[in-house]
Amino acid sequence: MEPPEFPPLPALTRAEGEFVDRYLAVLDQVGRINPAHGGDTYSALRAAQALASGAAALRDALALMHERGESRLHAATLARALRVLDGERRAGRVAMPPPADRPPVN
Repeated sequence: MEPPEFPPLPALTRAEGEFVDRYLAVLDQVGRINPAHGGDTYSALRAAQALASGAAALRDALALMHERGESRLHAATLARALRVLDGERRAGRVAMPPPADRPPVN
């Protein structure tokens, strides 16, 4: 059985690719810190420490785009890249879970 074939990433500049990667890394760390998902303080502390360096890398990626004259974020293209890279699930970790007395909304 062959692994599933994922849709191709849209064409991105190297700086846009770096921006998307760094954005998702920050999103992952914020998701790990989210107190609504429980967990232990040590894991949240480690994620918060990684968040600081991840935010700096995200800033650097955006600064590089700006320096190279990439003055626009192409939302549709970047959103497609985020979806291919499982960004919706990863962003879900940042959101509040539904209350325990109410079923999740689909």
